[in-house]
Amino acid sequence: MSKNVVIFDYGFGNVRSAERAVARAGADVEITRDYDRAMSADGLLVPGVGAFSACMAGLTAARGDWIVGRRLAGGRPVLGICVGMQILFERGIEHGVEAEGLAEWPGAVAPLAADVVPHMGWNTVDAPEDSELFAGLDRDARFYFVHSYAVHDWELEVTNPRIRAPKVTWATHGERFVAAVENGALWATQFHPEKSGDAGAQLLTNWIGTL
Repeated sequence: MSKNVVIFDYGFGNVRSAERAVARAGADVEITRDYDRAMSADGLLVPGVGAFSACMAGLTAARGDWIVGRRLAGGRPVLGICVGMQILFERGIEHGVEAEGLAEWPGAVAPLAADVVPHMGWNTVDAPEDSELFAGLDRDARFYFVHSYAVHDWELEVTNPRIRAPKVTWATHGERFVAAVENGALWATQFHPEKSGDAGAQLLTNWIGTL
């Protein structure tokens, strides 16, 4: 039986390209901001493009902040992409202005320190050996990035030995930054799997297989 994925439509994301990619990966997919559909789906995908503060405002206006929180409280899978990943952190700092995020993870999204910004194009990542998200992918697999801001430090510490520590994947452009996270029901990527060819398709297939 195929899984149902809702792509949350709050006005800030490449929802059509994400829809095509998720469908190719084998899921039944729907683009909506309907509360009941978003809550009942096997997986919720939260895209995001543009400014951190604008994405947060759009998500909040569509009650997406509440939906994400309620799903995670019930162990219901959520996947954030690009700014949809960034807003999962406590705060974003753009042009010296700080905006609040969803605070599912501690830490800040800040400007990339690189000679060329935005970081636009293909790049490799350094994923943990036991990653489920990157399972079946070569170490030199490349993914498509478009961003000027990133999370530079992973601040969440897990001290309870009975709680599985998050799996954090890194990439480098000028400096090292968080490229993906697997943390219980909440997974996220800074890059765009829907624009990353066969590697991105495999990654989405891996996520759908966990739903």
